[in-house]
Amino acid sequence: MTKTIIEPFRIKSVEPIKMTTKAEREALLKAANYNLFTLKSEDVIIDLLTDSGTSAMSAAQWAGMQVGDESYAGSPSYFRFENAVKELMPFEFVMPTHQGRAAERILFEVISKPGQFIPNNTHFDTTRANIEAGGAAAVDLVIEEGKNPALDHPFKGNMDLKKLESLIAEKGAEHIPLCMITITNNSGGGQPVSLENIRGVSAICKKHGIPFFIDACRFAENAWFIKQREPGQQNRPVKDIVREIFSLADGCTMSAKKDALVNMGGWLAMNDPVLEEKCRNVLILTEGFPTYGGLSGRDLEAIAQGLREVVDEDYLNYRIASTTYVGNKLTEAGVPIMRPVGGHAIYIDARAFLPHIPPEQYPGQLGLRPYTEGGIRGCEIGTVMFGLAPDGTEKIAPMDLVRLAIPRRVYTESHMLYVVESVLEVFKNRDKISGMKIEWQPSALRHFTAKFSPKNAANDVNLDNGPAAVRG
Repeated sequence: MTKTIIEPFRIKSVEPIKMTTKAEREALLKAANYNLFTLKSEDVIIDLLTDSGTSAMSAAQWAGMQVGDESYAGSPSYFRFENAVKELMPFEFVMPTHQGRAAERILFEVISKPGQFIPNNTHFDTTRANIEAGGAAAVDLVIEEGKNPALDHPFKGNMDLKKLESLIAEKGAEHIPLCMITITNNSGGGQPVSLENIRGVSAICKKHGIPFFIDACRFAENAWFIKQREPGQQNRPVKDIVREIFSLADGCTMSAKKDALVNMGGWLAMNDPVLEEKCRNVLILTEGFPTYGGLSGRDLEAIAQGLREVVDEDYLNYRIASTTYVGNKLTEAGVPIMRPVGGHAIYIDARAFLPHIPPEQYPGQLGLRPYTEGGIRGCEIGTVMFGLAPDGTEKIAPMDLVRLAIPRRVYTESHMLYVVESVLEVFKNRDKISGMKIEWQPSALRHFTAKFSPKNAANDVNLDNGPAAVRG
């Protein structure tokens, strides 16, 4: 008998949601310059902007915070944190940071310079920005299957090993200070990377003497996909898969705000003592003493407990199954999404959803519509996020996606069914949607603060002004 996969936890504390009308949301969106990032969170009914830092912590995590030791140096909370990290990621050195992008900034400040190239399956926004801030080039080498949202492939986050070898041959290993791989591949639809592919990247890097680092934000979800999809891995404990993944690398950056189930924190880990010393000096300058690194003892305790909980296989089964449930509901109704469904989010294929809107009119801004329809906030992953080159020119991203990132242990099935209903209502009226234009943008990471307006709208409140719009 097939049984419903239930949440492997009980809910002991709740917070109210402020309900709004569609007219109110249209006015709020206009006041926010049509940028979902600049909305007040209290004006959002279901917030799927990000899964970063939005997890509900467990009773054990909250209890652990009560024993957090706030000593400036040598806190026992640090050593409990360090032991929990090393139990899963057996690196010699572990430096806490206040979040993942701080780890990236320290690493790339130390290792990158103009004229260098740093490959990845697909760099995410802050990773790319930190690389480019130092003058190096961020190079994406995801397999071709990973660029086709409709294609069903078990590991669309894999790096193209032939392209990696070609890049090394063309640019020279001496101009590649680091190779990264992101698990799961957030920019590519939350798609996992196979263990075989990680082994392949590791072998190529070792052959050419290039350090290999992992962007580890969703390592547990990636390990679960390996266990479920990769031949020969089905009978291995997730913890064993995780340890093998990191044994293949020379270091990692980590945002603990994802798969450590906490609201703040991260770390930078590595084996090279020379690199560690350089990074530690920057850490002390910008984050804090190496045994707290910008975090309180309470944060370190919560991370340590979260790392124990995130590799629990009942939790991972629930987590992936619940995301898949939402994706399947949308697919059954004809909504084009990134297939197969990833672990932390549903990615709507905005170009297929809105074929009448050209990429230069930012179809990924489709994410505005679930907000006006149902108060649901998502995030564009496409030309707005990645289309602004360092020299100020515009380029079209490989895909235009709308990410609906699901916070861990926060929303119930009824919340997710409400999301599905809202997206389907938008899908039913998709021909009425018009493109968008940018009125103002910063020089980097423009998606956070850019100001938009409807491209062809007769007025700037009602967005239903596309080619098939019906106006009263």
